[in-house]
Amino acid sequence: MAHTYMLFDFGADEEAAQKARHKLEGWKQAFRLDKKLQFKFDRGQPAAGETPSEPASEAPEKPDKTKSKGKPKAKGEAQEETAGKNGDVKLLVRLYFSAHEKLSEQQWLDRIPADELFKGAAPQVIQEGEPDFPEVLKQFDSLE
Repeated sequence: MAHTYMLFDFGADEEAAQKARHKLEGWKQAFRLDKKLQFKFDRGQPAAGETPSEPASEAPEKPDKTKSKGKPKAKGEAQEETAGKNGDVKLLVRLYFSAHEKLSEQQWLDRIPADELFKGAAPQVIQEGEPDFPEVLKQFDSLE
């Protein structure tokens, strides 16, 4: 079974990346592609380091104040701002079809980058045997 990876760089557009994720989830369920279509986000190391520290600093303030309804909105806005400031959001998609499913694999390789949500994200297809493949494999495996 051959792996094929597709990389999409959404830049700082977190909303477009989430729409793309939603589209992939829909395809995954509709076409029963549980293990054949997997994806992960790469938001970079600084974004992951800053996001957990902010909610921890805001958490003690919520029980002390009676107006906790206003805080979740501010927290969500802060998270959106940090996602926008920290830069690139990359989506890594892994296609994993067996040898007898070459036609299905080719259809997905054509369909995903051709969709409107993915066109503006600089699609890049990396197949097994290409020089960048080991690096992309390590990157995909290291993401959660």
